[in-house]
Amino acid sequence: MTPADLALPPPAEGTADAAARVLRARARQQARAAGRDVATLNAQADGDWLEEICALDAQGRALLSRAAETGGITARGWTRTLRLARTIADLEDADAVRRVHVAEALIYRRVAPGSAMAGVSAAS
Repeated sequence: MTPADLALPPPAEGTADAAARVLRARARQQARAAGRDVATLNAQADGDWLEEICALDAQGRALLSRAAETGGITARGWTRTLRLARTIADLEDADAVRRVHVAEALIYRRVAPGSAMAGVSAAS
């Protein structure tokens, strides 16, 4: 994404389109877990399975690590952020979880102004 891309208004997505995208994401999660004794949905994934389905790129791992180092994210927060980043990637029909997905997941975390996490930006 470029700064110009970020300045554009988001494309309009109707309710039916959003619902269809969510159904595709859930089907993607179920297909990924098919035949395995693991959680079907990202929201339930943990441990090795979560690490496997996320397999962050180097930039994504660095961003998440930086968030943890600044004290803005706990071990529980790390797991929740991974789950959310995987879901964001699924909603985009992306095979890999990239930095942009981690950045978006971190944006959705509730962070008090002035907290250590406020200094961790998607651009850093």
